[in-house]
Amino acid sequence: MSTDLSGRLAADRQHERRRAARALLLRPLLRPTGRDADTFVLVRRHADWLRRWFDLNTGWRLRVEPELARLEKVAVDGDDATRPLLDAQRRPYSRRRYVLLCLALAVLSRSEAQTTLGALADEVLLQFSDPALVAAGIEFRLDHVEERRDLVAVVRTLLDLGALSRVSGDEDAYLRSVGDVLYDVDRHVLASLLTTPRGPSTVTAATAAARIDALTAVPPPLSEDARARAVRHRLTRRLLDDPVLLLTDLDADELAYFTSQRRALTDRVEELTGLVAEVRAEGVAMVDPADELTDLRMPEDGTDGHVALLVAEFLTAHAPAAVSVDDLRREVHRLAGRHRTDWRKGSDEPGQEITLVATALDRLTALRLVLVDRGSVTALPPLHRYALRTPTPLEGS
Repeated sequence: MSTDLSGRLAADRQHERRRAARALLLRPLLRPTGRDADTFVLVRRHADWLRRWFDLNTGWRLRVEPELARLEKVAVDGDDATRPLLDAQRRPYSRRRYVLLCLALAVLSRSEAQTTLGALADEVLLQFSDPALVAAGIEFRLDHVEERRDLVAVVRTLLDLGALSRVSGDEDAYLRSVGDVLYDVDRHVLASLLTTPRGPSTVTAATAAARIDALTAVPPPLSEDARARAVRHRLTRRLLDDPVLLLTDLDADELAYFTSQRRALTDRVEELTGLVAEVRAEGVAMVDPADELTDLRMPEDGTDGHVALLVAEFLTAHAPAAVSVDDLRREVHRLAGRHRTDWRKGSDEPGQEITLVATALDRLTALRLVLVDRGSVTALPPLHRYALRTPTPLEGS
C-alpha cells in the first residue's frame, strides 16, 4: 500500500511540475491572478526544482516572487525575424507598433500609479520628436484611426502582460474618440519585462545593431566544462523553443555534443514538458501531443491554414528541387478557383494569390519547414511529414 501511495505521489508531483514548466514556456511571465492563477500556484510550489532545472539545462534564470513568476529566457538566435510579436487578433506587429511599445514602456516607467490612455498617447506623441526617430522616418501623429489603432494594440499587449490593469473605460471608445480609459500601472511587471544579460544603461554603442549585440552578449566560456555547459544550454533552448532542430544548423561543437548526447537531451526535455521527440536522420522535432506549446499550428483550420498545407504538398511533390515563388502563386491561384466555396470570400480574385502565398511561406518558414531564398523555395526535410502519398493496400486486401 505504501509503495502504491508513493508512486501516486511521485506521479502527481511530476504532473504538477510539467504543468508549471509548460505554463512558463508558454507565458514566461505569470501573475497570481486571472488566467495564470492556477499554474502560478504550481510554479511557486515547485520553484526550487524548476529553478535548478532551467539553470542546469538552459542557463535561463527563474524568478518566483509573490507578485509574479518570470522565466528570463534568452533566444538562441537574436536575429530570427520569423517570430514577431502578435497582437490580440494574432497579427504581427508592424515596425511602428514595436516603436510605440518601447516608447510606451519608457513613458510608463516614469508615470504615476494610474494613467489614462489619452495621457499615455500625449506622452508617447512627444517622444516622436526625437531626432533619431525623425531621421528613421517613423511618424506618429494620432491624426488617423490607424495610428490610434496601433497604440490600442500596444496597450492591449501591456494589459495581457499585466503591466497595465483596466480600471474603467474601453479602448474601443477611445478609437471612436468618444471616451478615455483609466489604468493602474504595475511597476513590478514593467521592471520585469526586459530580460538581457546586460543592463541597457551600461551600453554605449553607437548603432542600434551594435547596442542589441551588446545587450545580449555573454562572456565567452574559458574552461572546457564551461564550453560544454554553454553548448548544452544552446541545444536545450533550441529543443524547447524551436519547432525543429536540423543538424545542418549546428556548428561543429554543437553537432559533436548533440551526436553523443542526443538521447539524454531529448529525454530531459520530454520528462519536463511532455513533448515527444521525433528523431530523423536530419535532426529532431519536439512534437506536442496536446497541441498547446506553439503559436503557429500546422495544419490549421481556415483559408490560410489550408493554403499552407496545399503549398507544403506542392513543394514536397517537387522536392528536392526548389520551386519559384511565382510558380507557387500560379498554383495557389489555380487552387483558389477549385476551393472558392471553402476559402474566404475574394480569395480567387486576381492578386490575392500574392498575399496567400506570402502568408503560407511566413508560416512554413517560422516552423522551419522551408527555406526561402531570392524568390525560390526549398522544402526542408521535416516538411515531408505533410507530403501527400498514395495509400499502400494491406497485404491480402
